[in-house]
Amino acid sequence: MNNSTPLAERMRPKSLDEYKGQDHLLKKGASLRLNLDAGMIPSMILWGPPGVGKTTLAHLIANHLKRPFHTLSAISSGVKDVREVIQKVEKAGMFHQSGTILFIDEIHRFSKAQQDSLLGAVEKGIVTLIGATTENPSFEVISALLSRCQTYTLKEHSKVSLLEILQKAISEDAVLSTKKIELKETNALLALSGGDARKLLNIFEIIVGTFKSEDVTITDERVMQSAQQSVAMYDKDGEQHYDIISAFIKSIRGSDPNAAIYWLARMVEGGEDPKFIARRLIISASEDIGLANANALLMANNCFQAVQTVGWPEARIILAQCTLYLASSPKGNAAYMAINNAQQLVKETGNLGVPLPLRNAPTALMKDLGYGKGYLYSHDFPGNFAKQDFLPSEIEGMNFFSPGSSPKEQEIAQTIKRLWDTKYEKK
Repeated sequence: MNNSTPLAERMRPKSLDEYKGQDHLLKKGASLRLNLDAGMIPSMILWGPPGVGKTTLAHLIANHLKRPFHTLSAISSGVKDVREVIQKVEKAGMFHQSGTILFIDEIHRFSKAQQDSLLGAVEKGIVTLIGATTENPSFEVISALLSRCQTYTLKEHSKVSLLEILQKAISEDAVLSTKKIELKETNALLALSGGDARKLLNIFEIIVGTFKSEDVTITDERVMQSAQQSVAMYDKDGEQHYDIISAFIKSIRGSDPNAAIYWLARMVEGGEDPKFIARRLIISASEDIGLANANALLMANNCFQAVQTVGWPEARIILAQCTLYLASSPKGNAAYMAINNAQQLVKETGNLGVPLPLRNAPTALMKDLGYGKGYLYSHDFPGNFAKQDFLPSEIEGMNFFSPGSSPKEQEIAQTIKRLWDTKYEKK
């Protein structure tokens, strides 16, 4: 590999043991590593933000298992290319020998027809599919294909893992190791990388190249002066994609319609997928508005349906309407916090038993065991309400709902108080 090759490419790990990050998948005893060490893998979707090593991991998996490896890019490949690879594998008989891996980068860009063309080969085991995507596969991968794949979520790099990658490059790269490099400050480097290891290394290489001598001192000021002009204004496949959608959602949450419209315009001008924006509006409608204005979710869901029907450029008007509505709506996150609190308790307490009165009793034996006995049918009582216990006894009286200041959330809290008196007073 010559010195004109980008630093990120020169520093690609050669083995799973050199791979940084994703310990939840690759450390000894982790789910994916167990399969790899056993010499077997399912077809899979690798889902994670840019620069976390999805492509690298696919190559390392193939090398680790000594499997034939074919790669296609969803940007430049079509159904014909998929079929040609499958036919090539079938004719060579490689699937009888060691199981060919077909890696498809940015699989979320494949149309339904393109994804359909993979089904037969994946189902029959002609190829083991590894698809990489930055988008939620539940939305972007057809259900028939997704059901045949294991989805692995790759996490963004931590500050520690990014610095480890940087130090490794300084000490081991053929070019950088000849210089005297001091990392005096790293905040600017890490901020510009946006958690993307590939971008971090490429920016770092640019900065080092601006020094005329072999002595290199990295400071935040030097990084900002040298690198800012090389950062794209909007890259819908890179860190700006996430920064701008973050600014957009935070502007809505902060009830600033003007700022929200500005960030929407940035995404529209940058060619962002309108469905991506619409999905984020649906999430915001529940996470940040929720019970404070139940119509927000209806508006956002209708926005998504309308965007699918209309498409660009008119979809921008629909997105703008929904954005302004959500940004100016009363805010509340009681539903978001309630499910967080309940999930945390489930993790702490495990699978507590369902109280006998609440259990289903479809057989005589279950009835003899007391399933359903003592259950009070609410509609048989005044006001369609009867006091009884619905939670496992171990957590009886546990309160998950904490109202915010919005009138609707306060109204719900008053209803709970009226029906249950002090039962669910926060402990």
